[in-house]
Amino acid sequence: MSYVNSKTNPLIFDIIIFIVRLFVGFAMLSHGYPKLQNLIDGNLGKDPFDFLGLGPTITLGLAVFAEFICSIFLILGLFTRVAAGFLIFTMAIAAFVKHGADGFNARELSLLYLSIYLMIIAFGAGKISVDYMIEKRKRANDW
Repeated sequence: MSYVNSKTNPLIFDIIIFIVRLFVGFAMLSHGYPKLQNLIDGNLGKDPFDFLGLGPTITLGLAVFAEFICSIFLILGLFTRVAAGFLIFTMAIAAFVKHGADGFNARELSLLYLSIYLMIIAFGAGKISVDYMIEKRKRANDW
């Protein structure tokens, strides 16, 4: 029986992690962009979320940073693990604080995103990323 895995063909791993980064990055942008527009318009909604008493505007700004800016970094593969860290924090707050009293169906999406971001932290951006290009250039300059 023959099968292909990431150990026998690392290119498959790099392609899969690239596709996952693209998908989850663009998917999260669809959540971050409306928040960015609300922040620009000053529209905090009927029931603004205020995490740790920072104020609804700052809280919304932090969510926009994670869901919009960090998603762009994730798509590019730039500062990938740092961006995923911010997204993990944001999804943990969404799942366990904002929707903590809600049923599983209200928390499911944020938990799915959280698990994908954990995998990205563990495996990194792969070779199809700006992070890899930067690292490759650093290694070339060290010689």
